[in-house]
Amino acid sequence: MSVMKRVSLIFRAKADKALDRMEDPRETLDYSYKQQVEMLTRVRRGVADVATSRKRVELQMNSLQKEINKRDVQARDALSKGREDLARAALQNKAQLTGQYADLETQFAQLQEQEEKLTLASQRLDAKVQAFRTRKETIKATYTAAEAQTRINEAFSGISEEMGDVGLAIARAEDKTAQMQARAGAIDELLASGALEDHVSGGQDAIQAELDKIGASSDVDSELARMKGEIAATTTKQIEGNGNGAGPSSQEAAAAEQQVGDGS
Repeated sequence: MSVMKRVSLIFRAKADKALDRMEDPRETLDYSYKQQVEMLTRVRRGVADVATSRKRVELQMNSLQKEINKRDVQARDALSKGREDLARAALQNKAQLTGQYADLETQFAQLQEQEEKLTLASQRLDAKVQAFRTRKETIKATYTAAEAQTRINEAFSGISEEMGDVGLAIARAEDKTAQMQARAGAIDELLASGALEDHVSGGQDAIQAELDKIGASSDVDSELARMKGEIAATTTKQIEGNGNGAGPSSQEAAAAEQQVGDGS
């Protein structure tokens, strides 16, 4: 197979696939129904035209019949008055009209037959179109339901293109949210440690920061002194409570207090 033939085959295959993907059977059914309705309309118009021609011929036949009857009366009247020549002329004219009437009668019969055939064909075609319409609507409803079910199943399984895009959008949003939370936490830590100055709330200068450190150290020293005092008081109470027993001597108590003092 030549290169051009292969390329042509590939293009035809891709075009066929694209057309198949674009084709909606509901639209195809609606178009077919529209074509059948147009055909039925043309058939009905043909029936109406034939019926109109038949009616026109019928009116001409009625008019000729009146003229024939008139000529017959004229011939009889002429004979009764002794005018055989006028009677002959009237009968000749009657014969001509009778011939025309016979031709119209033949046309009338033909038109009537055509009208009956077209009417029957129109009725059959109308029944066919109505049956196709019912079938069309049933197929369309079934296809629509199947399409909806497919989309629901794809949504649940997450394999549809739309749901895949939604999933990617959610993942990107979650990543950005996590990054923003991490950034906010890092900035809070930097502000708390003093590594990053808070320009919004005004910040603190170096002197104030140092004073805050000294204040914090003083608070620690005060807490430590308080705890030492509590320990010394507890020791003194124990010594006094054991003064008459085998408790520690005054020298030992003094040594304990000295030890607590040295710890400071």
